[in-house]
Amino acid sequence: MNTKPPTPRPLHRLAAALVLAAGSVTAVAATGAPAQADTQVCDQFGSTTTPGGYVVQNNAWGTSSPQCVNQVGDGFQLTRADGSVPTNGAPKSYPSIFAGCHYTNCSPGTNLPKQIRTIGSVPSTIAYQYVGGAVYDAAYDIWLDPTPRKDGVNRTEIMIWLNRSGPVQPIGSKTGTASLAGHSWDVWRGSNGQNDVISYVAPSALTGLSFNVKEFIDGAVAQGLATPDWYLTSVQAGFEPWQNGAGLAVTRFSVSVN
Repeated sequence: MNTKPPTPRPLHRLAAALVLAAGSVTAVAATGAPAQADTQVCDQFGSTTTPGGYVVQNNAWGTSSPQCVNQVGDGFQLTRADGSVPTNGAPKSYPSIFAGCHYTNCSPGTNLPKQIRTIGSVPSTIAYQYVGGAVYDAAYDIWLDPTPRKDGVNRTEIMIWLNRSGPVQPIGSKTGTASLAGHSWDVWRGSNGQNDVISYVAPSALTGLSFNVKEFIDGAVAQGLATPDWYLTSVQAGFEPWQNGAGLAVTRFSVSVN
């Protein structure tokens, strides 16, 4: 059974002791071509902001092999993803886009952290582009904490797996199923040693989703993994690759906290 040890996308879990590097970015000249990247990020923990006010992060926290993302509009493409790690352990990185605060890196103008009881809805839309020849999951990563923290590891992590390729699975074990956002999900629960994790896994691949993230937050509260007094600190979406991954992309992303 594959497990994911204290992983953390950007710097969480295994990398919790690290300080998020500012990371340089390299601007790419605009040509007018729709696929042309706005900004390329190759630093291990580098990031850049998007026109819509989100943060795109390279976040190669579990590998020293080269990795690069191209930020395109309010999305990104993984253009280089060298190396691989065993599929019975943690992924090598979490290239992603997010709103909120992660390791003191906050998206411009965000209203997060925000207390769960004050949140009415969290509408979000995503569109994914998948490729063959890689082992990965395509997932949201949603973070909750008892305090309005903007740094460090949060107490509870909610993952929403829209797709997975290869012999990989979430942390913990399957505990049941749930019907949320118009779909049925396999529910997994466990701990990576630093935080609780609840994962919702689509039985078959979804290339996109428009839904209310608050449904999944309320589900975590109902399962005792948070309370209405806790805070939503960030909503992230991207990929966890174990092997390769170049070409994977988030072509559209939006989220708001109402």
